[in-house]
Amino acid sequence: MSEKTLFDKLWNSHTVADLGDGVALLYIDRIFLHERTGSISLIGLEDEGRAVANPEKVFCTMDHIIDTVPGRSDTTTMEGGREFIEMTRQATAQAGIRLFDIGDQRQGIVHVTSPEQGIVLPGLTLVCPDSHTCTQGAFGALAWGIGSTEAEQALATNVLRVEKPKNMRVTFDGELSAGVTAKDMILHLISAYSTSGAVGYAVEFAGTAVSILSMESRMTLCNMAVEFGAFTGMIAVDEKTVDYVEGRPFTPQGALWDQAVKDWEDLKSDSGAKFDKEIVVDASKINPTVSWGTSPGQSIAIGETIPSPESFTERNQNIATKNAQKYMAVTPGTRLNDLKIDAAFIGSCTNSRLTDLRRVAKILQGRKVAKGIRAICVPGSTKVKQDAEAEGLDQIFKDAGFEWRESGCSMCFFAGGESFGFEERVISSTNRNFEGRQGPKTRTHIASPETVAASAIAGHICAAADLEEV
Repeated sequence: MSEKTLFDKLWNSHTVADLGDGVALLYIDRIFLHERTGSISLIGLEDEGRAVANPEKVFCTMDHIIDTVPGRSDTTTMEGGREFIEMTRQATAQAGIRLFDIGDQRQGIVHVTSPEQGIVLPGLTLVCPDSHTCTQGAFGALAWGIGSTEAEQALATNVLRVEKPKNMRVTFDGELSAGVTAKDMILHLISAYSTSGAVGYAVEFAGTAVSILSMESRMTLCNMAVEFGAFTGMIAVDEKTVDYVEGRPFTPQGALWDQAVKDWEDLKSDSGAKFDKEIVVDASKINPTVSWGTSPGQSIAIGETIPSPESFTERNQNIATKNAQKYMAVTPGTRLNDLKIDAAFIGSCTNSRLTDLRRVAKILQGRKVAKGIRAICVPGSTKVKQDAEAEGLDQIFKDAGFEWRESGCSMCFFAGGESFGFEERVISSTNRNFEGRQGPKTRTHIASPETVAASAIAGHICAAADLEEV
């Protein structure tokens, strides 16, 4: 029997039919929806006279357009947002699927609440009409983002027609330096190999630097596989994976748990498995990294200087660099440390989990956000928020000058609701920084939560280690 990659194992075990030319009909184990697109899919299905095939396998949460202001209700700053909320409630009730509504203890950003509830499990396929569904590949699952029409098909049939991507392995070997995080790892990778470096591939992250990461950090790594251009990202199952999912609400119990753990032992690439493309990264050479432009690929280590457009010989890169520098109001030769900020944001499906907040709290303890800086923290789920408050982390954030919010996507993206100010420079723990992502003409620099916190204190972009030198 030939040696197989983790991706091939997941693909083969879910293939209902081989349609030829590299296309297969895959069985879908779990479907997750949110109020921005989920209601559209459910209503579209109802209009066609079709029913959800397996309502018990479908979940929905309120996350994208709900308010995150303290004491929120059904109000939303997004125009038409209230209608989305009401439509989602009606559509999920009609379809008989679980809804994690405002006020529900399970509510949160889909890619945060799904793992913490045990909805995503090793070996499963999971889809959601959200591009960052690849986050959940950190559990040795095959998870990817789909469109609303595909969501309708999955809801009605529990299968999807998918063209099989190639296999890529990205190996991070070596030891990470102090203060370097999974966010720095993925930004470093994308800046080195571009946002199209993994187009047409399913990426498995491996290596010593990956194996030591917590599950939350692995999720951060997989979260931005889509920014690398990948179909999905994934990491092999190990003891950390099993320990994380054990005992969660939707995790198997008793004898079923024992059988599941036994089955999960094979969810790794065989030693002789062949990949279509291999990338090896020396993890010891990665430093705290921040984006300077309007793409995660336009990132450099803190302390480095912003490149000149002329340093790129390819015409498209040259033009993209010029356009990004104009929008971001940065000039070649400028150090990231020299850029003053107007605001700082900690949140999103990339970096809003309890471990993220714990690390940030250590930096904020006994310090204050610089004068004039608006700093906001939005926990990734109601459970994360409550757990953080039980540990007193919220008070540390508030004492430092951060706004402490309810859970949700919040200002990770601008959809006509709340945003940062016109041409404000924001350092953010989010995953995307294209023009207007966090507000009209808002200039977003992507970074780790630690770098966001340190920059908020300093008033300009800096690494947490830089604070110790002040």
